[in-house]
Amino acid sequence: MPRPNEHPPKAVNIVPTVVAHMMTPGVVQVPGDVSVSEAALLLERERASCLLIKETDTIFGLMTPSDIVKKVVAQGLEPHEIEVRTIMTRPVQFIEYDQALEEASMMMLATGASLLIVTKQNQPVGVLSAQDLMLTPPRRQTNIPAVVTVLDDRLAHRQAQNAMVVQLSHAGARIESAAKLKSKTRIVLAFSLPGQNTPLTVQGKVMTCEPVASDAGDRPDRKLFAIEAQFADLSNADLARLKAWALQAIPHSPDRA
Repeated sequence: MPRPNEHPPKAVNIVPTVVAHMMTPGVVQVPGDVSVSEAALLLERERASCLLIKETDTIFGLMTPSDIVKKVVAQGLEPHEIEVRTIMTRPVQFIEYDQALEEASMMMLATGASLLIVTKQNQPVGVLSAQDLMLTPPRRQTNIPAVVTVLDDRLAHRQAQNAMVVQLSHAGARIESAAKLKSKTRIVLAFSLPGQNTPLTVQGKVMTCEPVASDAGDRPDRKLFAIEAQFADLSNADLARLKAWALQAIPHSPDRA
């Protein structure tokens, strides 16, 4: 029980893991008359899992490396003579960025699609694959002190801000900070996982930043912001550490010791 002069622990509003937390940001989009050879070079250059082919405002298709192998190379066709519209897969399954992961899983099961194009206000913003959903630990509630550094080429001196990670997974984090950051701002987040001495330093991008109520007591003027950050370019070692921590942090059932 808290002592008379102590405040009870702050209750964190858990944000469910949604599609935006697990998607790969960015969608490479091309018209249907691009040649397969051009498309293959684009896939390699952008390191994309697929291309979104736009025929009209309402007709779309997907082209993956597998389509090139099965429908062009295996058939003995010349890639520079074939347009992507002739080998694209239809229909394309779209899902909004703020939908729960369970909705994405159900859509994949119902349609047989292994790739979903993620949209925000009907604009493509990312790709979600079946692999993204496999063995994906949900976000875990935590309280980890962290330092957030803004990456801005226009700033001569990069500003570091103290913050608190209140939710964490291998794909991103919810951070509370006194600093207000714009959407799409690139950041570096430095923190140490509970029970581990080796710190983590990961790059990410701000998805949203919204004010939250503060329980500062005698400092009601203090403002806090809830920052949704998506990680980017994680090394395999850091990815494994975060996944392992998220799985170990799964709470026991109330009826268990």
